[in-house]
Amino acid sequence: MIYLNFTDLNEETQERLIANSKEEVKHKYGKDIIDYATKHNTNLDKILDEEALRNLYSYTYVFNI
Repeated sequence: MIYLNFTDLNEETQERLIANSKEEVKHKYGKDIIDYATKHNTNLDKILDEEALRNLYSYTYVFNI
């Protein structure tokens, strides 16, 4: 679970969440994503960004107001 204050919904917090998600994706699926990017000749960073955004939907958020 990710605990956020209502006041934490700024750009810095959003960037931190995406960076954490990107690291999680790299850790879980790094080899598979690298293989896919190499096989299909696509940009690895773009794929990681897309997967990181998808991964954010799997988080459970708790907002303290």
